[in-house]
Amino acid sequence: MAKAIFEVDSVDFESKALAWAQQFEQICYLQSNGYQDEYSSIEAILAVDAAYTFESTNEDTFKRLDNFKTKHPNHWMFGFFGYDLKNEIEDLKTSFPNPLKFPDCYFFVPKTIIKFSINSIEIQSDNPEEDYVAISNFFQNESSQKENFNIEIQHRLGKEGYFKAFERIISHIQRGDIYEVNLCQEFYAEDVDINPLEVYKRLNHLSPTPFSTYFKIKDKYIISASPERFLAKRDDILISQPIKGTAARGNSAIEDQKNIIELRNNPKEIAENVMIVDLVRNDMTRSAKPGTVAAERKLEVHSFKQVHQLISTITCSKSDDISDIEAIKNIFPPGSMTGAPKISAMKLCDTYENSRRGVYSGAVGYFSAEGDFDFNVVIRTILYNQNEKYLSFHTGGAITIDANVDKEYNECLLKASAIIQTLTS
Repeated sequence: MAKAIFEVDSVDFESKALAWAQQFEQICYLQSNGYQDEYSSIEAILAVDAAYTFESTNEDTFKRLDNFKTKHPNHWMFGFFGYDLKNEIEDLKTSFPNPLKFPDCYFFVPKTIIKFSINSIEIQSDNPEEDYVAISNFFQNESSQKENFNIEIQHRLGKEGYFKAFERIISHIQRGDIYEVNLCQEFYAEDVDINPLEVYKRLNHLSPTPFSTYFKIKDKYIISASPERFLAKRDDILISQPIKGTAARGNSAIEDQKNIIELRNNPKEIAENVMIVDLVRNDMTRSAKPGTVAAERKLEVHSFKQVHQLISTITCSKSDDISDIEAIKNIFPPGSMTGAPKISAMKLCDTYENSRRGVYSGAVGYFSAEGDFDFNVVIRTILYNQNEKYLSFHTGGAITIDANVDKEYNECLLKASAIIQTLTS
């Protein structure tokens, strides 16, 4: 790949590049929306058109992906791990239908990569200058951006179903079978025609987050406003930042601050976060050099446009004899989306949820050419199959012994609010 840097109005060029990218079967666009921490390395990046692809819907996914990655050293790879890979890692099964028809895992090595900075862009491809000219001169169809949506959103579980599932899970907690379960429910729409890129732009405007994602493979789309980092690697350091604990934004600065204080001191929200921190620490020991796992920062309040969240940061030094793929497998699926103990929680989710999670609760991200990686948790995310005209998104929350069913159900609706507003405005 050749590389070239161009001085441009990056906002205008970014918009044109996304429109230009729609002609290709593979697209991954990752946008940080200005959120930066000590582990951030990318402001925004666009990968398009596959030179090589990996797809899995059967066994040995992680081993085969490791082999695929080894065959393409020093290359960027973009893709996702679906939640149902849990069935390969543990003795679990998923019996629900798969109307979205996403694979369990998909990665591609792109032909073109564009990195966006404030006043410049970097293009990596066989001919960066040619790509720069093609994008600069690309005509955007503005009429599609004025489309109004009025999509009928249906509830797969419904309020009554959620309440029944909640009570069953509480009974398991009372018996000591489990401490915490992340119960999720699906919202869906059928016979839907949307412009996926326009939906992404709307969602990102309503809910800008640090792990925003637009991912396309042929007729399938991941449109994500995820605020959560699943697992990253910087040099030999692994970083996980689970989210557990949610509060609404206030209608005024005073109310907003009140909500932050209440979240920071809420025993139930704190208990949720602490349980998942312990789970993640335990998972990370399988990939860590002895004695290096540490919960560096606990229970920090991070504020986003829609919600406040409690986030903790766990790190370790990766063992030299563990590959990057193995490190991900050892902590997958994200603990914040399962519960504790993890396997028992996943079994209960399979029992009481009435829909397949698929890509939801999985992870989307990249392996860089320099050896780092970064993956989000697939939450606050629309999944869409254009050929089937089927659209789906899930929301969920942690249930503990102190949980209140009305509050938990309303939290699911709060987490869905930006997506519902996107689809019905």
